Amino acid sequence: MASTTRRLAARVALIDVQEPARTVLAECFRKFGIETITMENRFMERMVSEKVDGCVVRLGSDAESIMQAARTSAANSRIVLYGFGGSAQDSIKYSRFGVNAVFTEPLERQAALKLVKATHSLVLHEFRRYVRVPVATEVAVTTSEGRRFAAMSQDVSSGGLSLKGEIVAPGTAIEVSFALLTLPRIWVRGSVTWAKKEDQEIGIKFDTQDERRVKIKEWIDAYLGG
Repeated sequence: MASTTRRLAARVALIDVQEPARTVLAECFRKFGIETITMENRFMERMVSEKVDGCVVRLGSDAESIMQAARTSAANSRIVLYGFGGSAQDSIKYSRFGVNAVFTEPLERQAALKLVKATHSLVLHEFRRYVRVPVATEVAVTTSEGRRFAAMSQDVSSGGLSLKGEIVAPGTAIEVSFALLTLPRIWVRGSVTWAKKEDQEIGIKFDTQDERRVKIKEWIDAYLGG
């Protein structure tokens, strides 16, 4: 009799993630047809040899080595990379590895589900025409009034990005500066289109007259198609 067990569409490795967070993450990913597998040893070796579609890595002493192994391997160089533990601000030191998103501790089910929902299409390789790539990297912001601050990106598209950090009024002209994995630091003009005060989040639309934004589109195309 043939097995009725169906392999889910994609797999995400959980590295050094303990209970109860392990069960919560497994349930959240499964809601979107994504299987989780637990890795408890030989992290670097398995990241080089075992193909997965995403990876949740505890931010700690081994995190840099694990991320480096994944990003330099033929099998997993373009996986969706999640950090686990600490805060989004703590993930800045790992931004050169192209961390896509961060699960903070203590892990809350609704927050985890929201993050998985925002990133699952990338794990499943299901891209919308106007795709937003989840990515957590530090962004330097300068407003037209001369105000300067650093924020964390939530996602980026060829048309703009969303940030978490400080609130700026919609309509404000700004310039942002950031780097993305294989994309060196870039500066681009834009304007704030929306703000969520309660979440300390803002949305930015790039200036269509700023030709520097083309490099962002080229990076996204290469990231998704590579």
